[in-house]
This record gives sequence, structure tokens and C-alpha cells, in this order.
Amino acid sequence: MFKCLKRIRSGLPTGLDELAQLGCSLWKRRGEILAYLDVGISNDPVEAIDGRLEHLRGIALGFRNLNHYILRSLIHSGQRQERINALNREEPSKRGQCVDRGVKA
Repeated sequence: MFKCLKRIRSGLPTGLDELAQLGCSLWKRRGEILAYLDVGISNDPVEAIDGRLEHLRGIALGFRNLNHYILRSLIHSGQRQERINALNREEPSKRGQCVDRGVKA
């Protein structure tokens, strides 16, 4: 690309003033142009995460309740079942029952 910019700037025959002006403009901004073309990084990891989130959103369509949406997403992921209260098997609380605390009347 650098060679192309250099050729447009200086290697033109006479009479092509507009093209020469374009070459000068491109030469002045060559650093930006070359930086744009030579990135060397990828946004694949971001796209992968975004794809997974879109998949989860598609699975939980139709839920009007945000808690149900979150619950369905967590169930599908399979990694956060400890955070889901509905899936935890705890013993029911003994609320309302008399508990003998060893106090004599």
C-alpha cells in the first residue's frame, strides 16, 4: 500500500492534476491509512461472547418476567445452578413450629 501511495504521489504523467492532488492528500494521511489496513488484532472473542448471549436471548424469548428470563438463561448455561434458589434442595424452614429450647415453665 505504501508503494501505491508513493506512485500516485510522484509517478504520474503531466495533465492529471486531480489525481496528483489526490495522491498528495493520501500521502499526507498515509499514517492513518496504513494503520487502518494493518490492524493485526481480531474481534473474534467479542463476537463469540456476543453470539452466546444472543443464543441465550433467543432461548428465553416470550418471558414477560425478568426473573423467569434470568432463571431460564442460568439453567441453560449449566454453570450457575448454585445461584438458582428454585433448584436448591433445602429443607423447609420450621417456621411457626414450637421449638423446645430447654426452658422450663
